Amino acid sequence: MFMLADKSVKEFLQETASDAPVPGGGSIAAMSGATAAALTAMVANLTIGKKKYVEVEEQMKVIQERVNGSRNQLIELIDKDAESFNGVMACFKMPKETDEEKESRKEAIQQATKEAARVPMSIAEKVMELMIDIETVVQKGNNNAVTDGAVAAMMARTAILAALYNVKINLGSIKDEDFVHEMARKASNLEEQAQIQEKQILQQVILD
Repeated sequence: MFMLADKSVKEFLQETASDAPVPGGGSIAAMSGATAAALTAMVANLTIGKKKYVEVEEQMKVIQERVNGSRNQLIELIDKDAESFNGVMACFKMPKETDEEKESRKEAIQQATKEAARVPMSIAEKVMELMIDIETVVQKGNNNAVTDGAVAAMMARTAILAALYNVKINLGSIKDEDFVHEMARKASNLEEQAQIQEKQILQQVILD
């Protein structure tokens, strides 16, 4: 299987625009998060080695390494989200002739749908972790790249909210009330945190 993450930008967007159900919003959320991580690394890299920022150089090196790790994880989640959706669709194609088959199919659909909710939740959580480093590079990084840090914050917030929409739509099909309640609670908290954090970061972007 040719991975979505291995496609060119043009190929990825063409596939997104097609009538195929994947890549969809969850994969786009992961890609947006990976873009936020890449921009954060860029600001850190543009700070490292500059005499003006020697006091924060080591901190920027740590951030650069950390967000590159996050970027790689989010790239993997582009395909993982698509795979989780395909997993749900595969369960709907299971045989349902006998009562036993019907029960097995029903249980398989429920388990696959839970996974389809867990994956975008992990995207949202991973991107939320980026927000601290984004704020740091905006505060302490190269002033000439401060708007790139601002874009990273906006992309991160969008990635989180987009991923959480994918969580919520899957929760509507899950019968496990405890699972739904816990995931809905997490989603609500992350949504609020993302918007607060983005606003806090953007307030620190001062353009002369």
